[in-house]
Amino acid sequence: CDISAKSMASEAAPSASPCGTRAPPRVLDLAQCCQPEKKIRTEEDLEAFRNGTTHALLIFFLEQLNTAITQKKLSEECNESQNVQKLLAILDEVSGWVKDIPPIQQPMRYGNKAFRTWFKKLEEESERLMSELLGEKFAAAVPELAPYFVDSMGNKTRIDYGTGHETTFIALLCALWRIGFFSDEDFHALVARVFVKYLGLARLLQRTYMLEPAGTHGVWSLDDYHFLPFYFGAAQLIDHRLIKPMSIHQSEIRENFGDDYMYLSCIDFIHKAKTGPFGEHSPILNDISGVPKWSKVNSGMMKMYKVEVLSKKPIMQHFLFGYILPLQ
Repeated sequence: CDISAKSMASEAAPSASPCGTRAPPRVLDLAQCCQPEKKIRTEEDLEAFRNGTTHALLIFFLEQLNTAITQKKLSEECNESQNVQKLLAILDEVSGWVKDIPPIQQPMRYGNKAFRTWFKKLEEESERLMSELLGEKFAAAVPELAPYFVDSMGNKTRIDYGTGHETTFIALLCALWRIGFFSDEDFHALVARVFVKYLGLARLLQRTYMLEPAGTHGVWSLDDYHFLPFYFGAAQLIDHRLIKPMSIHQSEIRENFGDDYMYLSCIDFIHKAKTGPFGEHSPILNDISGVPKWSKVNSGMMKMYKVEVLSKKPIMQHFLFGYILPLQ
């Protein structure tokens, strides 16, 4: 891993937002929306992405979400706009399909093929779901945005899930914000309500259908499936009076505060999913627990995300580009 706990603890000044202090321009001409495509095939394509609009947009958007959730518990009240509530309802609906499509009996432990049945239903219903979400005003964006929703749930062929799928869900939220469906006032709820519900759905799919971790680094990754809950979770805990980075090793802290803090709930999930000493199966997270301040953990997580997710061709070669989120 290129970003170490030592670098997280350093006193280097945070980098400026890639989009400066002004918000990126909104997309207005939805008539230009198109079917999104995978466009990263070479290292040159990846470099074009890293230097382009969409990379800057994603970082800017993530930083705004990060600011919105800083020092806030998940149980705190937030503005749940009608559009936020509509997306929450859609996530609830697709979660409900899991009960109707139980895992099948098969010899392999991982990769339950019932996931392909669930995923086929998602593909068949995706445009209807996006149409219900976007309504008449944003209807022209449905063909472009529905594939992001589908791709954010995993891969039906490999029956896996990883940080690329998580990034695709953030891309969907970013696109919805860029076309004006979500406003800046929704940022808090997009993390505390929408992302948290998406995380719950992803965990449900992972457990029910035993999804393979996509592109895992083995024990050298943060988590077999996710990255961003640790980024947002560290922001929640900045300057917390009681909970410090080293507190993740205390089961009472995780049990008593896990419902309110994503970082703690993710650590608890790992403890329940894996056996053996934490430092052996999760050495990077164990190392990070030695960083003295959550603010350093938080800024370090963004540095790590840029390197370990957005700069990795095996991950980003599956990312979709269209009119709203272009490659250039």
